[in-house]
Amino acid sequence: MLVRALALVNIKNEIEKRRTFAIISHPDAGKTTLTEKLLLYGGAINLAGSVKGKRTAKHAVSDWMEIEKQRGISVTSSVMQFKYDGYCVNILDTPGHQDFSEDTYRTLMAADSAVMVIDAAKGVEKQTVKLFKVCVMRNIPIITFINKMDREAKDPFELLEEIENVLGINTCPVNWPIGSGNDFKGVFDMATQNVLAYTANNGQKEVLQDILPLDSDELKERLGPYMMQDLMDNVELLEGAGDEFDLSRVREGKLTPVFFGSALNNFGVEPFLKSFLEFTTPPLARESDEGIIEPSSDVMSAFVFKIQANMNKMHRDRIAFMRICSGRFEKDMELYHVQGGRKIKLLQPQQMMASEREMVEEAYAGDIIGIFDPGVFSIGDTICSVGSKFKFKGIPTFAPEHFALVRQKDTMKRKQFIKGINQIAQEGAIQIFQELDAGMEEVIVGVVGVLQFDVLKHRLEGEYNCDIIMTSLPYQYIRWITNEEIDVKHLDLASDTKRIQDLKGNKLLLFTSEWSIGWALEHNKELMLQEFGTNN
Repeated sequence: MLVRALALVNIKNEIEKRRTFAIISHPDAGKTTLTEKLLLYGGAINLAGSVKGKRTAKHAVSDWMEIEKQRGISVTSSVMQFKYDGYCVNILDTPGHQDFSEDTYRTLMAADSAVMVIDAAKGVEKQTVKLFKVCVMRNIPIITFINKMDREAKDPFELLEEIENVLGINTCPVNWPIGSGNDFKGVFDMATQNVLAYTANNGQKEVLQDILPLDSDELKERLGPYMMQDLMDNVELLEGAGDEFDLSRVREGKLTPVFFGSALNNFGVEPFLKSFLEFTTPPLARESDEGIIEPSSDVMSAFVFKIQANMNKMHRDRIAFMRICSGRFEKDMELYHVQGGRKIKLLQPQQMMASEREMVEEAYAGDIIGIFDPGVFSIGDTICSVGSKFKFKGIPTFAPEHFALVRQKDTMKRKQFIKGINQIAQEGAIQIFQELDAGMEEVIVGVVGVLQFDVLKHRLEGEYNCDIIMTSLPYQYIRWITNEEIDVKHLDLASDTKRIQDLKGNKLLLFTSEWSIGWALEHNKELMLQEFGTNN
């Protein structure tokens, strides 16, 4: 009994140190740069790679796929771990490019909090809104970093107002920028009432930083009379207006603390990191079909949120990424794969730093591990201690927004085509559908962002030696039919509506317009539709 009690205390202590968060942003807001600077402070890397380094040999440390290196973007979600100030930090770096994939959405399901990066010159942009909605759906804390203050920026009050109006979340500035662009002098810390004055140092970890009291002569000399007066006016205005900091509201996802800085020049990054770790919670409890599973439970449990094939071209491997939800994982321990209905050992458990891998001896709730997958795992699968059989709530399957008809050029390569397109679909980068009673000679591919079509073509050619012919389809909306007993073939539908099924046999409808959706519901009163499915 004493040994078990001590083990539980150790598990609880380890879990308390964990912070698992995703970084979300619109393209080019500086998300990957911020990720790298956080890794620098954690000692995980020594020199940041250039995010724009696609024409050189230097690439962002969190990018690994060939197409990412060619285009200088993040296509898949990376998982990175580092230690800082007694914390064990897991970063889920989501794709930020314009044509992101469903992988981005699912990654947010594995996070306990999110960092929202906003470009100070552009404000809240379209993709930020999409990702923000997924965070709100889970009520997770969102901390905002307004980046690129070293460039010309919008008025800070305007940026706060935009966040509140567009995203519908209250804001509370933790620090306040002094100038922008060439006149950016640093940030005023609301809690200490001191100014953190920075000097850029070529993106290295150590930067020149002076802490100056608001009433110091040196600060007045640095800022000059006009900028000093502007700062004093802003401080007075901030004290009399806006939301007060309330940690409980932050942790409920109702209030976002806002930081200003420059990731590229390390302005405000370390103070942001320290505050973020204080504001956010250890790993959260998860919902299962047998009730809430607490992280400190002595039952080890995890779920699969991402599958990636061929990360190592030499070995044609396939990695399942798992978020540990409770207990302690040990290498070689016997576990139960609930969906597979059998006992298993998780092979080659590892943690990632882009394409670098490190074997894992143990891991705790909040950690992300990669497991060699011989083809037995699917998105949303639950793994738990032997003797337990609960399932975590399914990960939503988000509706694709673009569709194409895909078939192989060479009919002799049918086997490669089917294998490749199925494996890539199992990873969740694409969704594949068939017309009712059709074979796999040609399939309908649905993606969240059109870049995934390029990724599909690139990977089928490079990894499976299979050229394809792709034809765009005019459909813009997809709906899952929830009442299974309905006869899909006899529905009264508009002429531009297509009946399809997914690989699990679920029936769906493709529409070209919202008008067609309305027609289907109006002329088939018993028909029930929903915008997303679930991976169970």
